[in-house]
Amino acid sequence: MNSVRAANRRPRRVSRPRPVQQQQERNNAAAAAGDRDDDVPADMVAEESGPGAQNSPYQLRRKTLLPKRTACPTKSSMEGASTSATENFGHRAKRARVSGKSQDLSAAPAEQYLQEKLPDEVVLKIFSYLLEQDLCRAACVCKRFSELANDPILWKRLYMEVFEYTRPMMHPEPGKFYQINPEEYEHPNPWKESFQQLYKGAHVKPGFAEHFYSNPARYKGRENMLYYDTIEDALGGVQEAHFDGLIFVHSGIYTDEWIYIESPITMIGAAPGKVADKVIIENTRDSTFVFMEGSEDAYVGYMTIRFNPDDKSAQHHNAHHCLEITVNCSPIIDHCIIRSTCTVGSAVCVSGQGACPTIKHCNISDCENVGLYITDHAQGIYEDNEISNNALAGIWVKNHGNPIIRRNHIHHGRDVGVFTFDHGMGYFESCNIHRNRIAGFEVKAYANPTVVRCEIHHGQTGGIYVHEKGRGQFIENKIYANNFAGVWITSNSDPTIRGNAIFNGNQGGVYIFGDGRGLIEGNDIYGNALAGIQIRTNSCPIVRHNKIHDGQHGGIYVHEKGQGVIEENEVYSNTLAGVWVTTGSTPVLRRNRIHSGKQVGVYFYDNGHGVLEDNDIYNHMYSGVQIRTGSNPKIRRNKIWGGQNGGILVYNSGLGFIEDNEIFDNAMAGVWIKTDSNPTLRRNKIHDGRDGGICIFNGGRGLLEENDIFRNAQAGVLISTNSHPVLRKNRIFDGFAAGIEITNHATATLEGNQIFNNRFGGLFLASGVNVTMKDNKIMNNQDAIEKAVSRGQCLYKISSYTSYPMHDFYRCHTCNTTDRNAICVNCIKKCHQGHDVEFIRHDRFFCDCGAGTLSNPCTLAGEPTHDTDTLYDSAPPIESNTLQHN
Repeated sequence: MNSVRAANRRPRRVSRPRPVQQQQERNNAAAAAGDRDDDVPADMVAEESGPGAQNSPYQLRRKTLLPKRTACPTKSSMEGASTSATENFGHRAKRARVSGKSQDLSAAPAEQYLQEKLPDEVVLKIFSYLLEQDLCRAACVCKRFSELANDPILWKRLYMEVFEYTRPMMHPEPGKFYQINPEEYEHPNPWKESFQQLYKGAHVKPGFAEHFYSNPARYKGRENMLYYDTIEDALGGVQEAHFDGLIFVHSGIYTDEWIYIESPITMIGAAPGKVADKVIIENTRDSTFVFMEGSEDAYVGYMTIRFNPDDKSAQHHNAHHCLEITVNCSPIIDHCIIRSTCTVGSAVCVSGQGACPTIKHCNISDCENVGLYITDHAQGIYEDNEISNNALAGIWVKNHGNPIIRRNHIHHGRDVGVFTFDHGMGYFESCNIHRNRIAGFEVKAYANPTVVRCEIHHGQTGGIYVHEKGRGQFIENKIYANNFAGVWITSNSDPTIRGNAIFNGNQGGVYIFGDGRGLIEGNDIYGNALAGIQIRTNSCPIVRHNKIHDGQHGGIYVHEKGQGVIEENEVYSNTLAGVWVTTGSTPVLRRNRIHSGKQVGVYFYDNGHGVLEDNDIYNHMYSGVQIRTGSNPKIRRNKIWGGQNGGILVYNSGLGFIEDNEIFDNAMAGVWIKTDSNPTLRRNKIHDGRDGGICIFNGGRGLLEENDIFRNAQAGVLISTNSHPVLRKNRIFDGFAAGIEITNHATATLEGNQIFNNRFGGLFLASGVNVTMKDNKIMNNQDAIEKAVSRGQCLYKISSYTSYPMHDFYRCHTCNTTDRNAICVNCIKKCHQGHDVEFIRHDRFFCDCGAGTLSNPCTLAGEPTHDTDTLYDSAPPIESNTLQHN
């Protein structure tokens, strides 16, 4: 299409005179007007001399005449002078030079006055009427003139007359332009330095060309400057005249010129103030700029480029663009403002193999389609651009496009910020992407970008959206304050999310659903309103080495048949559960540290399954692990400790295989089993609990096999309220209370257990309890209760109010005891002797008499503790109310 455009474009109108014609016309004009030097006194005309004469920075043309001086003529010499000699200026000068020393000496005072005595202000005023070449000649006269002729004010006036810039535009090398503040520049005269760098060029200045070429004497010495009325003429002129291709486009609006660039020209706006605002190039019918093969190393900068069709719809024209960069060209687009009101084509289109522009410091905004479109194997470098408020994506990358995009500001788009799809790639670094209507960055259909150290935030939906088999690497980005999830991964997509900070989202951190995959590694995920990572609907990511903390909800939420490998993460200080597993999900959680949560560590409910192995789970306000409502996980080789409630709580028909774990230092029971739950516990070490080892009640069951249960503050195993577990081959020892206690109509099967060295005793059965026992060894227990009874001591003496020793307990009607009061046998005999007393049953209690809660003081115990009523069972664990937050 581009070649057709080039072949059919209208011919250029070259309105300038040809260089040879220009020189001839200038010579004719000079001859007609007379020699300019005739108006100048002879003593003011001198050949340029000095060390810089042979190396003028502007390669100025030199006069070839010898120096001319005129001595004060004598009366006889004036009378003898002939008319012909007077008219022959060169011959007269030669005679004056050799006519005697008296003439040279008489000129010295005038020369001295001019060079040394004339005030600086006067010299500067004279110099202000000179053009740049004459000013350079004057600088060669003497040191004083050199200093004055390099005055920045003189050069600023000349510079602004030619180039219009109010700040020097430096051009140190091809393809590089930048403006400076003169006060901050290291060179003493940046105006002159910039003049030198920009001197040879063509100027597009409508209406000025005719004036320039009509006044050759006024602009003598500016042969290196050409002036044109149109950009098309300038493009043709610089190529035909073999110039360096430097074109200055001055202030104005240039409309509907066909600008097809096929050579390495340089085109830059020239205007005062903010240059790009004053130089506007627009087209209403075709692409405004088209770069074609041969335009490698071309440069366009400091101007506004617009495509503004009369009919904005797609019905009457094909896709056109502000900038169209085609195959095998690599122009530089710098400091341009790019606008398109066309609803069909993008503002900038880079297309084809070998299309590799550099677009930097540009503003691509307020366009009615895509801002920047890179496709069909195109590449390029895109740096420090402002891309905002475009109707579609700020940037599209498609069909193996592979750009490098750095430090761009992509924001307030009416669609997505960056959209890569259909095998689009690219390297995106240090971009600021925010407040776009859809995702900040979208990846789709086998696209595979690399996004590094960007900020993606305040999106009206999500931060990063990877779907329909998208891929990509997102590394060390900051992703925060998005309305939806910071990262979405769905529909068989498989990106790498590594080393990012994902925080303060209005929903979740990372959301993986609909068969999503991905590697989520080494991220810091915190402060999000919903789960830090959510995995659902058959998704199966790898989640490892992340920190997931301080969330307003849970840490990791796996539900609706979610899967995944979750390993070596640190999950802590979240408001709800550290990890939730529910509704048929089967993740593998391995070698994680899950701690310091404000509720449960790991929570399996509603048929949540999976594997929980080799984790450290500690210091939670509720249980370390909870299993309920049909959940059946495999929990093995974990350390579960420091919980402010229990270690593991299995309730409401929970199941699970709990094997080879170490469960210790929990504030309540190491394992709770209740309400028709039926887990299997094998080879666990449950020790040093601040309450009991295992507590089974309210219809709890379970198989407890080959566990070591030791050094717990309460009973090693407490079985209560209609529960019926099986205990086989366990070792229950070194407890600070009973080994096994069975009460409240519970039953149990005890086979092959070893129960030894427990303080209160080995096995205690409450009234009415029947158990099945076989091959148990109950030995070497301290039997502190039996010894206290035999010594006549109050049982409160050995239990205080923290333990519940099992023995006969009574009630005293004389002392008006209630159903919740209990009195030990020795207090009945001693403190309540002669009272109306009643035997209640053999069960767990502490003595209220010894505790000082009855009206009569105990004569067997020490000081009363003023404790509350006796509780027959240990306090129940706190169940998570996580479900209320779903």
